[in-house]
Amino acid sequence: MSSLRFFLKAGLAVSMLSAMPVWAGKAMADDRYQSRPPVVVSPDLAAPWLLQLGVRSAPPVTAQATRVQPAPAQPVYYRSAYYPPAARPVPQQARPPMAAMAPLRPAVQQASAMPVRRQATPTAPQFLPQVVSYETKEKPGTLVIDTNNRFLYLVMEGGQARRYGVGVGKPGFEWAGEHKVTRKTEWPEWIPPKEMIEREAAKGHYLPARMDGGPENPLGARALYLGSTLYRIHGTNAPWTIGYGVSSGCIRMRNEDVTDLYGRVPVGTKVIVM
Repeated sequence: MSSLRFFLKAGLAVSMLSAMPVWAGKAMADDRYQSRPPVVVSPDLAAPWLLQLGVRSAPPVTAQATRVQPAPAQPVYYRSAYYPPAARPVPQQARPPMAAMAPLRPAVQQASAMPVRRQATPTAPQFLPQVVSYETKEKPGTLVIDTNNRFLYLVMEGGQARRYGVGVGKPGFEWAGEHKVTRKTEWPEWIPPKEMIEREAAKGHYLPARMDGGPENPLGARALYLGSTLYRIHGTNAPWTIGYGVSSGCIRMRNEDVTDLYGRVPVGTKVIVM
């Protein structure tokens, strides 16, 4: 009787186990781990799909990584008048090196602000001051300007003259005549005539309305005014132009030469331009 009862209980247990649902086995298995251990996957192999799941794997820790790295510098943006207002600012690190950038210049410059081009060779020897033989009927002390040969003569006694090299009017600005020195000025100011201002503006050169005397002034160190005209015998800030036809009609000399002439010629001196 006891054996029969044992087998009946065993059969009932087997029947109950076979009738249990499948999920009960999974629940019993989950109960084995109250907190699941972490899954360790190689970051090199798992990085692509981990990023798709929104998981960012930490980089491996190295000796260099343990140092405190300075915060990256914020990009600096430049805004220039040469860029249109709607243009996007360019970060500093994206700009080309300054040596590779062509300098930007406005289309028009003031003539007085433009750099003066320097001469590679000195003034030709024949245009330096010297005493020469000079036959003329003019009285000593008269100034005779030979525009064709670019010479100014200060007539002296005994058939001699002190000769200076000069720059004269460019083509279209030549003139001839007889005048007297009516005024002398040291380091004269420059007031360009209206006609000159308009003429140069048509070429894209804006002349100043007035310029104080000084080394950069086109009239140079001294000026001798001729009659009531706008013409003068004056110095220059471009001594390499001596011997050429480059002016608007004035007679230009080197500053040291016009200073020497200034001390030798009084107001009222006769001047002949030919």
